Amino acid sequence: MSKIFEDYYREIASPDGGIARIETQCPGNFNFAYDVVDRHARECPEKLALVHRSAGGEVTRYTFADIKRLTDKAANALVKLGVGRGMPVLLLLKRRAEFWIAIVALHKIGAVAVPTSHMVSAEDIAERVQAARAKAVICACTEDLCGKVAEAVRGTDVIPITAGGRYADWTDFDEIVAEADEAWERADTKATDDMLYYFTSGTNGAPKAVVHDFSYPIAHIYTALRWHGATDGGLHLTVADSGWAKSAWGKLYGQWFVGSAVMVYDYENFFAGEMLRVIAEERVTTFCAPPTIYKYFILEDLGKCDFSSLCQVTTAGEPMPAEVAKRFAGATGLTVRDGFGQTETALQICTPVDGTPVAGSVGKASPLYRIALTDEDGREVAAGEEGEIVILPETPGVRPVGIFKGYLGEPERYEQVWRGGVYHTGDKARMDAEGNLFFVGRNDDVIKSSGYRIGPSEVEDILMRHPAVFECAVTGFPSKTRGTVVKASVILNQGFRPEGHLKTELQDFVKERAAIYKYPRIIEFADRLPRTANGKISRAQIRERDEAAQRNLQKSK
Repeated sequence: MSKIFEDYYREIASPDGGIARIETQCPGNFNFAYDVVDRHARECPEKLALVHRSAGGEVTRYTFADIKRLTDKAANALVKLGVGRGMPVLLLLKRRAEFWIAIVALHKIGAVAVPTSHMVSAEDIAERVQAARAKAVICACTEDLCGKVAEAVRGTDVIPITAGGRYADWTDFDEIVAEADEAWERADTKATDDMLYYFTSGTNGAPKAVVHDFSYPIAHIYTALRWHGATDGGLHLTVADSGWAKSAWGKLYGQWFVGSAVMVYDYENFFAGEMLRVIAEERVTTFCAPPTIYKYFILEDLGKCDFSSLCQVTTAGEPMPAEVAKRFAGATGLTVRDGFGQTETALQICTPVDGTPVAGSVGKASPLYRIALTDEDGREVAAGEEGEIVILPETPGVRPVGIFKGYLGEPERYEQVWRGGVYHTGDKARMDAEGNLFFVGRNDDVIKSSGYRIGPSEVEDILMRHPAVFECAVTGFPSKTRGTVVKASVILNQGFRPEGHLKTELQDFVKERAAIYKYPRIIEFADRLPRTANGKISRAQIRERDEAAQRNLQKSK
């Protein structure tokens, strides 16, 4: 039985038998690749680490010995290309097995992994390459993705690398790994070194890069152990693209810490019935997905599905409709437990494995953090009142484990979220007398749609490039299936008419310049846009109007 995590993590019991707090220990040279992955390979080389299943049903199983051997070889291959300690490398690998080989190899080198969604545009990739000062880009070998990478790195000295095939004269990742030496000595890395950059949307300007160091994986022991309910020898499936931070939560660190294998279902198009069949055939034991997935699950005949292996199910990314959770539980006997966190942090709030979900609540604060709700003056609010979710360090001035170390190149922004000596999440909630937290929404205007975070200004900036657009505002619009969808309120320039074909043209215009999930599914032409007292466009008023209209529509049915 794997107990590696106990060297870094200890739960302190409360009088009622719960967890009062969690103590973590991080050695100065801690490196997940060596201290967890390679240790598993030494102590239990044949232990299952990764199960990769293609959309066509081809299954490849990797033991920890396999992962160690392949990542040692990959580290040698990447060093030979010039990748060294502290050098960022973008990973656009979708759900290919090479993602796990590449990211662990980068950890071994002490390089910085920059996981990136394959859905981004060439312009997005170019921005990330420039902001991160990337040394290389490793991407899945598809015509579309390689074409975007080619456009993004043209005229630079960034090394383009493909996985799963050859493109032009680029380096073939699988080929150089196969040819590389297996002998690799532990590199000198520090727990405080940069390990990950995650680009995440904000309300203003281009996406910002969240920086995590090598201590970050330790925070996800609680994620896997007490939220996902992952167990030694189990098989965990989190539905997430490798480019998103949710992948770090559910497809790598915490799961391998506790000895669970990671299930990867490498599909191109989501079909609920197919995913349910994979869960049954591969004997998945723990599962996590955004609410949208469960919404499609309950449309299937769940009575005919085999859930005999599945023990725990969780969700995050957007509010879980109570009716969906109820119907899923009724058909399967499995209670969906919610969780909340940010790209900047590990899991902050959840209903743990031994907890009972409270209707409408995302759960209770993780014992890993001291969480409070405060008003605009920094005072804690009373039970039942709305306040901003903040994290208070146990020791003033000492950053809690799992919280990011900075925004790349933006120290002022980082200082702002740490004002007053506490970490400001920018999210609002209410807390009842029992400590259950009820999520209210963000202080800002970031749109959450099907688990994706979308900065409205990113979409607005693109729309403003179109000759028909005089002014626009992008907001989230209530959706039964996605939580919210992107809506654009548009004022047209003279000479353009508010016609249907123009809506399609504007949608296509955004699709060509941004990730597909960012395009406005709803476009409303307007004569004017609401404004605040200081003249700024008020997205809040647009959202309030749309939400009120939806409520009235429901009442009239």
